[in-house]
Amino acid sequence: MAALKRHQYRRFATPGGKLHDAVKGVMESTGMLEKTVKLTEEARKKGVTVIHAPITFSDDYRELSPSPYGILASVKAGGAFKASEWGGAICETMKPHPVDVVVEGKRGLCGFASTNLDFILRQRGIHNVALSGFLTNCCVESTMRSAYERGYNVLTLKDCCAATSQEQHDAACNYTFPMFSKPVTADEFLQQLSD
Repeated sequence: MAALKRHQYRRFATPGGKLHDAVKGVMESTGMLEKTVKLTEEARKKGVTVIHAPITFSDDYRELSPSPYGILASVKAGGAFKASEWGGAICETMKPHPVDVVVEGKRGLCGFASTNLDFILRQRGIHNVALSGFLTNCCVESTMRSAYERGYNVLTLKDCCAATSQEQHDAACNYTFPMFSKPVTADEFLQQLSD
């Protein structure tokens, strides 16, 4: 069995989202959103479990330390990913279907760290995990590393991810992804499902 795990937020994927302009260029260069929608639809038809792992916070970010640093400091300073707001929701084109699984409790970069994702995968007998979403070199990369360390067969969908620059996206796909996963395109992944 295989699982397709996604991080797709309005804040990134939808025009008007606070971070849309930052990722728009990479999304356009790879055709990310269109490819991810098509891939997800085809994967569901083939019995692949689709898992969404959105990062969300309370309005006062009480889940974070009083003085976060790095990217989580930027999240808090920018008022990003509040569960109560439009930008913290999954974008409309990637909205979960009734058969999908939505992992709750993601409060950091890794899809495993503060969630029951590992439990869900093991309960379903899933050994193969394919990753897509935002940001290529942040949440996708962090989740990829953790899945690899937990012994999953990890595929990272390099044309179904986006970062805030083409340079960052390409560096992750070319140098980091091959260390902890099997980097593939959406078409290559679909072909593997057909074999």
